[in-house]
Amino acid sequence: MRRRTPQDFASWLHDQLTARSYSLTPRGGGQVRFAEAAGVSKATVSRILRGEGSTDIAVLEKIGQALGIRLGVILVEAGVIDPDELGGSQRPQGHMTADEAADELGIIDPTARQVLRGVIDTLKPPPPGDPTAG
Repeated sequence: MRRRTPQDFASWLHDQLTARSYSLTPRGGGQVRFAEAAGVSKATVSRILRGEGSTDIAVLEKIGQALGIRLGVILVEAGVIDPDELGGSQRPQGHMTADEAADELGIIDPTARQVLRGVIDTLKPPPPGDPTAG
């Protein structure tokens, strides 16, 4: 698998932001709102969305936190590391939340994430001692 480019990351971030209702039109204010949410400058967000150059890992971490996406995923999307380099280090030990599962599956649409949560809740076994446990 090839390492992603700054242009790939720009496209991915654009999709992430628009899926979260950040308007990226010239007068939409989405870049400013996201920059504030992430704790980075609007100029930095604008540069990233133009696909210009690499981005500091500290900035990528802030972007991941603002989006609710683990740093490893952001590093892969930004082309800092290959997915193969990430390997099993991002695999959670024990159980993952429905939102973590949605992130792993690349599900960003809020409605689709809610559907996934419902499916997971339906499939979860009842806790021990629950009268519905068979």
